Amino acid sequence: MSKDTISGWLLGLSGLAGLLFLWWGGVKVFGVAEGLSARFSLAATFSSLWELFGRGELYLHIVVSLKRIFVGLFLALLVGVPLGLLVGSSRNLEAATTPAFQFLRMISPLSWMPIVVMLMGVGDQPIYFLLAFAAVWPIMLNTAAGVRQLDPRWLQLSKSLSATRWETLRRVIIPGVVGHVLTGVRLAIGILWIVLVPCEMLGVSAGLGYYILDTRDRLAYSELMAMVLLIGLLGFALDAFARGLHQRWVRAG
Repeated sequence: MSKDTISGWLLGLSGLAGLLFLWWGGVKVFGVAEGLSARFSLAATFSSLWELFGRGELYLHIVVSLKRIFVGLFLALLVGVPLGLLVGSSRNLEAATTPAFQFLRMISPLSWMPIVVMLMGVGDQPIYFLLAFAAVWPIMLNTAAGVRQLDPRWLQLSKSLSATRWETLRRVIIPGVVGHVLTGVRLAIGILWIVLVPCEMLGVSAGLGYYILDTRDRLAYSELMAMVLLIGLLGFALDAFARGLHQRWVRAG
């Protein structure tokens, strides 16, 4: 491990330590020792988090939420990548679809919640739709940007070798845009993780968002804060995984 890497890790840890210090200081300065704020303290939160790790139900909620994330991401890839390839390869199609796509992209996925619930009912289906709707835009736009940034000489070489459209797509275009797709995936995961929690308050009986509501209804405020912390940790891990995939692809290229 290089000195720069170690230095980066130490700086990152110091930033997290500073965040924890602000949390501790905020509760200490603005809270009351025996009041409600004591349940949101650092000690109470980490104690509840440790207790939660000993409960099997927590892992069920984590698995259910991660499943929804991956299904939503898969659906977004299924739609976003082909759409991005088409938009990126045709200036006319790009000009025709950009206003509509930009209009839809600016609508918060959460604003569709009442409509989707009326059409699909409660359960996983509306959550999958909302997550896919949220994730499709960064994937599509990054894929289209990757197509536009392809070296024209690659396409000319493919044409000069009499490659079919399918061969050009499979051997030139797709390998050339994978890095951009992975960038879109990383951005999409960040959006999905933010949208997931309110989506899981749509009447489902499992998931991290559902468990947040459950802790609130039970007045288990230290558990609620522990769940907020856990959601942040899981989101951080997902982002690190996506970032690692992107860096590995860049190094391999």
